[in-house]
Amino acid sequence: MIPPFQREKRRKVRIVNNVEEYSLCRRGNSVSEFVKAARTSDLTDGGLKRVTVGGTGILLVQANGQYYATGLLCPHLEADLSEGTLSGTILTCPMHNSQFDLRDGRVVRWTNLEGTILAYAKKSRPPRPLKCYEVRVEGDTVLVAIPK
Repeated sequence: MIPPFQREKRRKVRIVNNVEEYSLCRRGNSVSEFVKAARTSDLTDGGLKRVTVGGTGILLVQANGQYYATGLLCPHLEADLSEGTLSGTILTCPMHNSQFDLRDGRVVRWTNLEGTILAYAKKSRPPRPLKCYEVRVEGDTVLVAIPK
């Protein structure tokens, strides 16, 4: 069981284009450890790299000269996001074209479904943000903060 101070809580941020956006907030203080994930030379601008850090699947991205780390799997149907596409800081899932902003994990578009199918999809699997991890670059090393 996860202690209450480490649980993640969904908080509605706003509604855009009929999609409820959520952000993750932590209860209490959680301790993270920065772990080497890659070298800066492993990523090119616009590149997606699948890595495992501390036993966790992570997607590393370099976009517009910045480094980002997110969960490897889409929160919709767990597609591998390293096979997705990138436009600026917007990551598109390869399965149903869900889109997420790498800067904060917010949902830009939940799926490419329409009409009653979209309404059903939102009820059965409501929009959830992409999990984001803090990133540091020290020299030529990309470090990712993994909760202990």
